[in-house]
Amino acid sequence: MEIQRLESAQVESALSLWLAASIKAHDFIEAGFWESMVPAMRDTYLPASETWVCVQEGQVLGFLSLLENNLAALFVAPHSQGRGLGYALMKHAKAQRDTLELSVYKANKGAYEFYLRQGFNVVEERLDAHTGHPEVLMEWRAQ
Repeated sequence: MEIQRLESAQVESALSLWLAASIKAHDFIEAGFWESMVPAMRDTYLPASETWVCVQEGQVLGFLSLLENNLAALFVAPHSQGRGLGYALMKHAKAQRDTLELSVYKANKGAYEFYLRQGFNVVEERLDAHTGHPEVLMEWRAQ
């Protein structure tokens, strides 16, 4: 497994992975919402961010995106979850910054608990402007 910068040839694989992982992790939100966000991910969010992919045998299995100190995305392909890829991506993100912040849906218990295990602390709770669902703003600081 290797973590490397996202290359243009990997964008569609990353988007497919993002869509599948988003639908699985956020079953409390209509799949159509995530499908409608693919163009924005492709044209706005990914180009604006520093994005790294986790690649194994040429296949993109996960990725993370940083926008300044914001961990804007950390996703692992559903078929590759539970194999330590999320931890490897998080370790890579922490090596890039002294402080990270993120928001996660409160109902996404798996991700919420993952971030707590990674040393993130809850800063505030609020409603997501796009979906109206509760989300938690979290922060991590290097020791």
